[in-house]
Amino acid sequence: MKLTILGCYSATPRALTNTTSQVLEINNHMFLIDCGEGTQVQLRKHRIKFNRIKHIFISHLHGDHFFGLVGLISTFRLLTREADLHIYGPKGIKEVVTLQMKLADSWTNYKLIFHELTSKKSELIFEDDSVEVHTIPLEHRVYTNGYLFKEKSGDRKLDIEAVEKANIDIAYYRKLKQGADVVNENGELIKNELVTSNPSKPKSYAFCSDTVYKEDIVPIIKNTSVLYHESTFLEKHAHLAPRTKHSTAKEAARIAKQANVGTLLLGHYSTRYDGLEGFKAEAEEIFENVELCEDGKVFTF
Repeated sequence: MKLTILGCYSATPRALTNTTSQVLEINNHMFLIDCGEGTQVQLRKHRIKFNRIKHIFISHLHGDHFFGLVGLISTFRLLTREADLHIYGPKGIKEVVTLQMKLADSWTNYKLIFHELTSKKSELIFEDDSVEVHTIPLEHRVYTNGYLFKEKSGDRKLDIEAVEKANIDIAYYRKLKQGADVVNENGELIKNELVTSNPSKPKSYAFCSDTVYKEDIVPIIKNTSVLYHESTFLEKHAHLAPRTKHSTAKEAARIAKQANVGTLLLGHYSTRYDGLEGFKAEAEEIFENVELCEDGKVFTF
């Protein structure tokens, strides 16, 4: 599982900082999460192939999280994209995008498929053989969702030496990976656990963008491998968090601790601060395993 941070600051893009956007690579998928202004430039800068992006997840319709979307869609058109593009986001995202395309007479030559969200309860919105994606209902000034990306359990691992010693025909290898007992060439039933081992533990990633401190997301993200949680403010400005429907670094850490996540990533920093170390220091008072997101930083889990 690989995460590339394209932008992780709040409000407005600046010369050296970008608004929210991330690329998550998980089980051969490349998901774009939020698409703030300048996202396509960041994609080019970090040499991420446009044609690998088939699914875009938008948390909410504030500009610093989706103003780059129409531009990216337009660039896909100019690059003669053919593959379908799925866009997940709040109800209204289709209207915003298609109106701009209509007025510019710039309809795509590929299929745009919108998945508009309205539920205030967690729901499964994408699933295939290897990955599933659930919404994480958040509380912000407009309708907002985070997203939980979960690997499905993979095949069991063959112990080739044990398999060959047990005299099992290669035709049964697939069944062994699927967990079945098989009969060897001598007609003996071979127990699966004698020749295979457990698959790698599935990884998961929870993206929680703009939200006030919200404990009821904890059951949804319980035991997640990695949690990205917004941390707009330090404690000296904690009084601004409820008013603006944002969180502090310490509040993000409290959610991480209650949910028993593996790693907490902080982001969506207010640009009022000169540095980021204060965010890490405050969060680590509550939760041990904290990492700071920075534009261009790549995490591999």
